Amino acid sequence: MLVAQGVTVRRGGRALVESLDLEVEPGRVTVIVGPNGAGKSTLLRLLAGETAPARGEVRLWGRRLGDYAPWDLACRRAVMLQHETVAFPFTAFEVARLGLEGVGRGLSGPDRDRIARRAMQAADVAHLAGRPIASLSGGEAQRVRFARALAQIEAGRTACGADRQLVFLDEPVASLDLAHQLRLVDEAARLARSGRAVVAILHDLQLAAHCADRILVMNAGRRVAEGAPRDVLTPATVAAAFGVALVRPSLPDLPWRPLGRAGAAPSAAHDP
Repeated sequence: MLVAQGVTVRRGGRALVESLDLEVEPGRVTVIVGPNGAGKSTLLRLLAGETAPARGEVRLWGRRLGDYAPWDLACRRAVMLQHETVAFPFTAFEVARLGLEGVGRGLSGPDRDRIARRAMQAADVAHLAGRPIASLSGGEAQRVRFARALAQIEAGRTACGADRQLVFLDEPVASLDLAHQLRLVDEAARLARSGRAVVAILHDLQLAAHCADRILVMNAGRRVAEGAPRDVLTPATVAAAFGVALVRPSLPDLPWRPLGRAGAAPSAAHDP
C-alpha cells in the first residue's frame, strides 16, 4: 500500500531520518518504537505526506504522495498528531466533526453529524460532545482527536474504500488511563481488520507487542530492527536501541488483551 524508499530528512545539519526504507501493508498494524529523538514522529509525518523528504520518496499505491490532490489524500489517510492546539472555542463535537470537512462523497450534513457521533462513541467521548475543547483534560482531548481521525477515515471510505485507507497515530495513548489505552489500541486493531493500514508510534513496548503485526525499531533516524514483535523485541535489540537491558530474557505475557470496551474484565485465560 505505502512504500518509503531511502527517505531522508535533515534539520540544522542533522539527519532526523536517514536513508530509511519501509513498506506498510493493508490490514496490519505497524508500530514504530524507539527512544526520544529517534526520528519516529518525523518518519510518520513523511509517510503521511505532512513533510517532504530531502532525498528518497514515498509512494501510495504506486503514486507519489505529492501527486494526490489534497481532498483525495484526505479521503485516503487520517493523521492524529502528537501535539495539536485548537485556537478557537470549539466544542468537542465540533472538533470531531472537523475531520469530515470536505471529505467523502454523497454525504449530507446529517450524515456527517451521525458519523461524528459514532466516532465519538468509539473513542468514549460522546458524553463530552457539548463541552468546550479547552475545558477537557489532556486525556479527554486526546480521545477527541482520535474521534476526529475516526470520523475522517469513515467519511473518506465513501470515496475510496476501506482497503485503500491508512490511519497514522502519533503517540495516541499519551495521557490516557489504562482502560482507554486498551480501548484505543482495540479500535486501531478493528480498523486494520476492516482492511485499513494503521501506523502508530508507541512508547510502551508491552502494549506495542500486543497490538502490532509488525514493529519498526528506530534509533538516530535509522532502522535498528523490523519484523514481528517476538522476533524484534529481544534483549539485544532493546539494548541497541534504548541502551538498557531487559530484566527478563523476553517480554512477558501480560494478564490482559485489548478489550472491546473500556472497563471489561480480563478473561480467565489471561489471568496471571
